[in-house]
Amino acid sequence: MKKLFTLALCAAISAGAMAAKHKNEKTNPNSPVFTTIKELKISPVKNQNRSGTCWAYSTLSFFESEIIKSSGKTYDLCEMFVANKDYMERAIIKVRMHGDAQFSQGGAAEDVLHVLKTYGICPENAMPLPGTLQGDSLANFNEVFTVMEPYVNAVATSKAKTISNQWKAGLQGILDAYLGKCPESFTYEGKTYTPQSFCESLGLNLDDYVSITSYTHHPFYTAFPVEVQDNWRQGMSYNVPVDEMMAIIDNALENGYTIAWGGDVSEEGFTRDGLAMAVDVKGARDLTGSDQARWLNMKAAEKKNVFDSLGVKIPEVVPTQEMRQNAFDSWQLTDDHGMHIYGVAKDQFGKEYYMVKNSWGETGKYKGTWYMSKAFIKLNTMDFMINKNAIPKDIRKKLGI
Repeated sequence: MKKLFTLALCAAISAGAMAAKHKNEKTNPNSPVFTTIKELKISPVKNQNRSGTCWAYSTLSFFESEIIKSSGKTYDLCEMFVANKDYMERAIIKVRMHGDAQFSQGGAAEDVLHVLKTYGICPENAMPLPGTLQGDSLANFNEVFTVMEPYVNAVATSKAKTISNQWKAGLQGILDAYLGKCPESFTYEGKTYTPQSFCESLGLNLDDYVSITSYTHHPFYTAFPVEVQDNWRQGMSYNVPVDEMMAIIDNALENGYTIAWGGDVSEEGFTRDGLAMAVDVKGARDLTGSDQARWLNMKAAEKKNVFDSLGVKIPEVVPTQEMRQNAFDSWQLTDDHGMHIYGVAKDQFGKEYYMVKNSWGETGKYKGTWYMSKAFIKLNTMDFMINKNAIPKDIRKKLGI
């Protein structure tokens, strides 16, 4: 996704501050207490670290849950295989477009599906572990993109009348040096595979996966490419009314299907402690007795204290179709992050939340899970990938799938 959210961006909190916070939580009746309603099986939480690869981590996590659902087996699929293949294709597009295309770390769920269909996949241990080739313990794309971006841009904007294909060999060398070379074959559990045969062995029907969105600038029950930079493949999403979008998520979870979610996590209501709510700022301000001028002059830490004190009782907006469209058209709703929805929970007051797996390691209060209110998801969803069999039959009929 476009904005690079990594643990490096999260401020370190001192032990004393954490102790004080925990003490306050014990006496604050609004601090969240969650009860699980539905929890589907997922693979362990991973850490994308200093790489803009949430799209790869979240979507592979989604496919890992699809495999668990169908076979009961847990796999650790390789994000760096996907990144290696995807970045080469992205560079080719930029060169073909003479530079008028995006070449960046961010991507979309469609990229992962394309790589699986075209190249296959390998397990994590069939390639060097992320970051290890440059002396790091986790993925770190700071240096590799510093090298790749000017390289690709130089080729794409060359004034030469013709260019050779040798630039591809050079770029592939950079990718292999930093991310690891994609194996032509490997051994897994005593059996030799190619990436293609390994993908086939996973039991996935890759034609079952579709993307869902909800906007009014295209007709409902048609498909269109969501107009964001990271959708550089122009992957198509089926457009449904927002209430049906939410019904699809709920129906999926109820029937044992998870969701590869993409959306906006830059809002004030998305915390680094594992909670996300569609905060009604005016309502929150009114509850504190603050006028607008005083609220606007508050420091970020003071606002955070207000949000923390209100906890799960903080007022939320009631998202509408019009609200979503206005946010998209005005650049308020942005393509920030990819995550993996895998369950439903409720707080001590009965409000329901989605349980969402992140890729920032076992961070936050819930060790890598975020509890995102249904209002937050309804307002801030850009699109999501889902198994088409998880869509209610009446909606599938309208979509013709």
